[in-house]
Amino acid sequence: MASHNYYAAILTTLTTIIVIVIVFAFTPTAADDNLAAAAPSSFYDVLESHALPIGLFPKGISAFSIDPATGRFDLHLLYSSPCKAEFETHVRYQCNITGTISFGKIANLSGVAAQELFLWLPVKGIRVDIPSTGLIYFDVGVVFKQFSLSFFETPKECNAMKADEGGDDDGDDVVYFDDRDRGPVVENHSGDFVRNRFTDEERKAVS
Repeated sequence: MASHNYYAAILTTLTTIIVIVIVFAFTPTAADDNLAAAAPSSFYDVLESHALPIGLFPKGISAFSIDPATGRFDLHLLYSSPCKAEFETHVRYQCNITGTISFGKIANLSGVAAQELFLWLPVKGIRVDIPSTGLIYFDVGVVFKQFSLSFFETPKECNAMKADEGGDDDGDDVVYFDDRDRGPVVENHSGDFVRNRFTDEERKAVS
């Protein structure tokens, strides 16, 4: 009788251990919860977590990736050609956009341009004032263009651009500035950089 009770006690103990192991194996840990919380479900979540307005990029982000260590990101839009969204100015987005995001700032930006009169100026960086003054700045290479944060509260519709609006990559002229004397240089449709003489109206657009 004592032997039967002994084996029954061992069986009960083993059963309890197995149940505990199974429960722990299938119960999410705090680390798992933190990992899930750290993985953003959209690029708009990434913007919010870095104190940037979610309307900086338009509706239609189909995929994105980000390196948590460096902040380097790569996002793709649904569109097959450049599109533009209307704020206080027009902003043009390429299908693929890259940059480096940090708190209140985007640097090394590629694939975004802002319109000034009939020129498209590449936006190289974006930053907001911390603490906030309600302003946001676009680095267009020559100056920082200042806008109200309220323009970028929500993602805008992005409308396809016609070739004569700068929507044709093969015929797109974008104004850059060389690093030596900040003189105006235009990249033409062939990809060559040529010195460009601006009219008075064009000079005002980039001043």
